[in-house]
Amino acid sequence: MALHVMDEANRCLGCKVPQCQKGCPIGTPIPEVIRLLKNNQLDEAGRILFENNPLTTVCSLVCNHENQCEGHCVLGKKGAPVHFSTIESYISTTYANKMTKGPAVSNGMKVAIVGSGPAGLTIAVILARYGYDVTIFEGKDKIGGVLRYGIPEFRLPKSVLDDFQYRHIELKGIKFRPNVHIGGAIGIDDLFRDGYKSIFIGTGVWKPNALHIKGETLGNVHFGINYLNNPDSYHLGERVIVIGAGNAAMDVARTAIRKGVRYLTCFSLTKKVAASHHEFSYAQLEGVEFEYNKAPVEITDEGVIFKNVEEQEDGTITDIPGSEKLYPADSVIISISQGPQNRIVSTTTGLEANNRGLLVADETGHTTRPGIFASGDVVNGARTVVEAVAHSKVVAESMHQYMQSLVSDKED
Repeated sequence: MALHVMDEANRCLGCKVPQCQKGCPIGTPIPEVIRLLKNNQLDEAGRILFENNPLTTVCSLVCNHENQCEGHCVLGKKGAPVHFSTIESYISTTYANKMTKGPAVSNGMKVAIVGSGPAGLTIAVILARYGYDVTIFEGKDKIGGVLRYGIPEFRLPKSVLDDFQYRHIELKGIKFRPNVHIGGAIGIDDLFRDGYKSIFIGTGVWKPNALHIKGETLGNVHFGINYLNNPDSYHLGERVIVIGAGNAAMDVARTAIRKGVRYLTCFSLTKKVAASHHEFSYAQLEGVEFEYNKAPVEITDEGVIFKNVEEQEDGTITDIPGSEKLYPADSVIISISQGPQNRIVSTTTGLEANNRGLLVADETGHTTRPGIFASGDVVNGARTVVEAVAHSKVVAESMHQYMQSLVSDKED
């Protein structure tokens, strides 16, 4: 693998105005990282990667590279781009094995992180670097959020997250409370009572969006985000229909194929899938079939009744009368994105959500209640991992400034 990585690194032109870096949502200094690797300074390259992006090992595997760094590489205009994803994965996983440093010097201030998805983990790591006493509250039994319970093993091995927990959580002295839902037995006000100076909410979006059509409650119908949580608990049969054609739907389809489903078809409302070309291509390669311009009308025990639709140039959808047809299936999985739970908002005074149920927060993460910050999917809706990390870096600095202002006010 190392030889392959060096081959890729040697292809880099070292552009003075690196378009690859501009295409990266988190601004990874790609040319500098590659230069250091070529100079046999792997440790320095790894340090830069982790300093810029605490989830660099994860992002190297799950980022939409074709539309980001690699999609902006000038070599890609006439041939293959430099595959920085391969380079990043090699450097970050190799350097991670050397990351054994303990906690930073404590500054005596406690911070609560609610949710351990990409946003929460980013905030926790950055604030721990500043010496804050960080505690993560997670509703499930392990860290990761959507990384562990929403992305399949074949795309993101759980071992990557386990290693992250050891090196960036346990070794750094970050406390972890699993199976705790804030807004249940413990509320936000309880955290402030117990001395937490600031609270971050990064609970993601786990409430599946429904179709609101007849048959959605039948026993052969499931939601994509629930299926990905634990695929082994489902018995889908041989023939499955997935309603939806985004990246999450591709994860559902490819997982189901791996779990023994023989015939799987994704149905898209539009004439093109919403998923990335990369994910779509892999799904096709693995045997997933696709139907386009189909709208679900009703789900039955035998399958799904769809009607044909016409898609206009302005994006509007028009039904075609008399086109209803039953497509047989043993099971149906609905994968049309998801929204936030409202447990925390409904139990916390002064915390507001918009009409979609997403937390109201400004660009630096300040919510409508002082001392409470938020970022990630619970604010922006379902987005990519790297977008959540990039925004959370800004919010972490905002939280640091806020808590330091509390110290200044106390001294005055």
